[in-house]
Amino acid sequence: MDGGGNENKIEDEDKQALAALSSVPSPHRAKVHSYSQQLRGEKKPYRQGRKHSLDGIPAGGSRPLSSSDDDFSNYSLDEEEGALDLKPFTPLGEFVAAVSPAAAGSSSPGPGGGSGSGSVSGGKGEAIFKVPTRAAVHPGRPPCLELRPHPLRETQVGKFLRNIACTETQLWAGQESGVRFWRFDRIYDPGCGLGGKVRRGDEDAAPFQESASTSPTFCLMVDAANGLVWSGHKDGKIRSWKTDQHPPAAAAAGEQEAVDGGGGGQPPQQVDAGAAANAPFKEGLSWQAHKGPVLSMVMSSYGDLWSGSEGGVIKIWPWESIEKSLSLKSEEKRMAALLVERSAIDLRSQVTVNGNCSISSSDIKCLLSDNIRAKLWCAQSMTFSLWDARTKELLRVFNIDGQTENRVDGGEKGQQQQQQQESGQAGEEGGATPQDAAAAPAEKPAKEGKGKSVNKKEKGQGFLQRSRNAIMGAADAVRRVATRGTNAFVEDPKKTEAIVMTADGMVWSGCTNGLIIQWDGNGNRVQDFNLLNKNTAVQCFCTFGARIYVGYASGIIQMLDLEGHLLQMWVAHSNPVLKLAVGKGYIYSLASHGGIRGWSTLSPSPIDQILRSELAGKEATYTRKDQFRVLIGTWNVGQGRPSQEAMMSWLGSTAGDVGIVVVGLQEVDMGAGFLAMSAAKETVGLEGSAIGQWWLDNIGRALGEGSVFERMGSRQLAGLLVSLWVRKNMRQHVGDVDAGAVPCGFGRAIGNKGGVGLRIRVRDRIMCFVNCHLAAHLEAVNRRNADFDHIYRNMVFGKPTIPNAAGGGGGSNSNNNGSSEDTKPELSDADMVVFFGDFNYRLFGISYDEARDFVSQRSFDWLRERDQLRAEMKAGRVFQGMHEAIITFPPTYKFERNVPGLGGYDSGEKKRIPAWCDRVIFRDTRPGSSTPSQCECSLECPVVSAVIQYEAVMDVTESDHKPVRCKFHIQVAHTDRSVRRQEFGEILRTNEKIQSLLEECRVVPETAVSTNSIALQNQDTAILRITNKSAADKVVFRIYCEGQANFKDEGDEAEYRARGNHGFPRWLEVTPAAGIIKPDNSIEVSVHHEEFHTLEDLVDGIPQNWWCEDTRDKEVILVVVVQGSGSTEVATHRVHVRHCLSAKTLRADSKSGSRRGQKSDPKQQSGSSDATDDSRSSQKP
Repeated sequence: MDGGGNENKIEDEDKQALAALSSVPSPHRAKVHSYSQQLRGEKKPYRQGRKHSLDGIPAGGSRPLSSSDDDFSNYSLDEEEGALDLKPFTPLGEFVAAVSPAAAGSSSPGPGGGSGSGSVSGGKGEAIFKVPTRAAVHPGRPPCLELRPHPLRETQVGKFLRNIACTETQLWAGQESGVRFWRFDRIYDPGCGLGGKVRRGDEDAAPFQESASTSPTFCLMVDAANGLVWSGHKDGKIRSWKTDQHPPAAAAAGEQEAVDGGGGGQPPQQVDAGAAANAPFKEGLSWQAHKGPVLSMVMSSYGDLWSGSEGGVIKIWPWESIEKSLSLKSEEKRMAALLVERSAIDLRSQVTVNGNCSISSSDIKCLLSDNIRAKLWCAQSMTFSLWDARTKELLRVFNIDGQTENRVDGGEKGQQQQQQQESGQAGEEGGATPQDAAAAPAEKPAKEGKGKSVNKKEKGQGFLQRSRNAIMGAADAVRRVATRGTNAFVEDPKKTEAIVMTADGMVWSGCTNGLIIQWDGNGNRVQDFNLLNKNTAVQCFCTFGARIYVGYASGIIQMLDLEGHLLQMWVAHSNPVLKLAVGKGYIYSLASHGGIRGWSTLSPSPIDQILRSELAGKEATYTRKDQFRVLIGTWNVGQGRPSQEAMMSWLGSTAGDVGIVVVGLQEVDMGAGFLAMSAAKETVGLEGSAIGQWWLDNIGRALGEGSVFERMGSRQLAGLLVSLWVRKNMRQHVGDVDAGAVPCGFGRAIGNKGGVGLRIRVRDRIMCFVNCHLAAHLEAVNRRNADFDHIYRNMVFGKPTIPNAAGGGGGSNSNNNGSSEDTKPELSDADMVVFFGDFNYRLFGISYDEARDFVSQRSFDWLRERDQLRAEMKAGRVFQGMHEAIITFPPTYKFERNVPGLGGYDSGEKKRIPAWCDRVIFRDTRPGSSTPSQCECSLECPVVSAVIQYEAVMDVTESDHKPVRCKFHIQVAHTDRSVRRQEFGEILRTNEKIQSLLEECRVVPETAVSTNSIALQNQDTAILRITNKSAADKVVFRIYCEGQANFKDEGDEAEYRARGNHGFPRWLEVTPAAGIIKPDNSIEVSVHHEEFHTLEDLVDGIPQNWWCEDTRDKEVILVVVVQGSGSTEVATHRVHVRHCLSAKTLRADSKSGSRRGQKSDPKQQSGSSDATDDSRSSQKP
């Protein structure tokens, strides 16, 4: 209601009062609609979630979609027959030609996205306003295997994937309700589609199998030696899963059946017998490991299982107890669990003396096994602890800067006391919680005012002014309470998030500020890198050969060499990269939205370009096209509440053929007190109001909510409200709803002016809808332009909140006020952007009477020449690169309320000149100069729109503005991911050039091992020499124990039994057990026997701790695995190592090593220089 009495009252009389809110900081950019915590049913204990307009909506998800996703490639969803109420696809040129002005309402589509000859397009402006580039195959990154295309967030409630791990033949994923896995021999198979009856979101995923329902999975670990995958869960349990799961016989026959999801209140799980999981497989051994969640697990070099939880708790589960429990029958499950639980070694209690602990009480972030030196790293947020994997002794505690810490930690009790003190202080200052302070905002100032004299200035302000000042003081109190003690908005920028060990024995850690730190094996800081030059958190690592892969919260993956040099970088996902895993020739990446992609370990290579070319040539095979209609409605309601008849006239009467309705309102409430409270609530993540809810209810009633349409999301910022509604039969193709808000009022902090937006994904295409209310008054053109620019650059649809694991709303927010110079606005990455609202642009160079005459004569052509917005767009100063359809309706401002017809224009004292304040501006993926006939819908131009209706509803009189509506006909091209994955696999299998290049990459450098048999007595040491005979390539090697057995009589076959993850027996030390050998060089590996028992362990020669094994008369098989620094194949050599009690039992062909500290004669040890067993295993894609 700009320009009227209320406007002047706010901008003049209340300006001084509202200016006092400048002490309230501008809301964080990340304060937007994110309704993951409602759907997951959990919140972090220290942070209040936003009370927003999506409460009560059954749909939802967890992670917002970043705008950086797939600048050139796109996501897809299979469509169900008849599910989407869309007409058959028609080329836009034909469609536009077929639409007459009469059929289109008051405007006819034409060039520039449906605007006719009188339409206007914004100038080119900066690069951020340009249409994003799209292509069938992304040219800026390696071609990828889409194992699981990005699913709609709303389909993943209770099933979000949070971690992955690879065995030799499978990719396992931990999810919020158990685990699932994919077989590598089926990764190119098509998905089941909607007809396959798999869970929504998995229609295009490669075939997989799923477990019965469990507590959310927080971590995964592969035990290749025993064919197991271990998982740690939110309920504190550790579970084992066999990797040799087989589908039921019915699956082989191709039957389809529905099976139960495994209990726990989960709905029945629809499965396809030939593709996805059949009967959910069940867990094996499980036990209660921790009171809190199991945050990390690892197998040490001796096969023991280490696990970490909250509060810095670390436990060791000896392999002997696990092995015994695994051997028990299924009916002895309870006994097996007790057996493991009673064997636990609590390391935290061992390093706690008189209540003081040597390690931090913060949560365990990562556990890392250093198999080269038989050590184990424990990473917490700000500290590291280094342990001896054999003796379980604490070796060192040091901080993130590499400085040794002499920590005195009081443990959980001290932490609780400190938290109670902090909460008590916060309660004394501002109340128990931010909600309490917000609920009674005036209470504290009122109490403080008792007994104090009121000065003359305060008396002169009047009751209303003092009340407003009290509200503003309460807003500041809310902010202080929310931030005091809890650090809700302030997080340390240098916390450790991930850790990995490379082939050369160096350890790399990644921090939340993007810093990558290199450590040596003893915990000494070597160097650090910041390769992104941005505060983008490092989320995960993985290694392959001599390469390091780094996953970031921005969705970027970097490939580094062992010196930290950047080899390649690309945007892998739109969301944070949660985990990376290596398997069968691919680096698999899991994004927070649940999508999984595979990146060839050979990239960058000539294969990449061949794949791009071949996939582009098959574009027609996997391209799909659809069309639907979108209705945009905008209205400045002037704090009024219209009748239901007015709502039907505006929206209900024209929504019959549309699939999506977006409604934007301005001035739903504009009282100074309301604006102040709204600003206060925004600072603590709250939004919405009773008036806003009234509007949502009435819009829903006009659209037939429940029977015809479903509300997908809304966002309110003070007097601005935007909401989005989707027709029910189109619901399955729309999702990933995120919201944002940018205030432009006083100090860019108050929402009387600004913008609220919603972002959705429709058929893999991103569409953004922004409702704006810009600066008022005829002369404020530059302010309006600046408001648009501020909204465009700063609209953020929810920076991702990275969970520590499934089920929790934890993690950190990347909050930035304003858009930095190197930050690309999120709106610039959308396929379609629509701005609508009360833009407040007026008519210039014309008097009130002249304007009234031209309106009465419907001479809109001349009036359009006097339109400020049209002039500013042509000059390229606002809405750059965007379009508006031809305006054929009278100016929508300013009218007397409840006065019908054109005679209702303002005739009061001020006589506001009629103006087109209420507008709809848009862009799609067509270049600005293109016309519908020049740019048909395709993967290169995936969203093409035409305006078929653009009009004002003149018979609605409840406000001084008339409501405006604009209807789009939209055509969308997208990719069938399932078909494209098939084509991807077919190209790899059949292309001769690719096969030739793959064959070259399978070459393993020639290596030799000095012997195939070693015999040791007590404390003996033997030397195993590994030689790299290649003159050009480095060799990466690692040594593991295939199994151990007791001596048998000559001729008998020994039964070898593997320890956890091919760990060494406790009596054997192999150093180094991994490393890199330069060309034409060799390395000496020490193989040493060490007696493990101590006097305290033995009573009458019998071990008292039953897991302390008898080391006499044992034999193990050591496997030396070698590969090139980038080869896809490995070679193995086997070495038999015996420990004998006396020299009489030594083999005649074996040479005894010397005592510890003395090396054997190299000449004796190199008698067998050729490999005795040179088997190869392929890792090709």
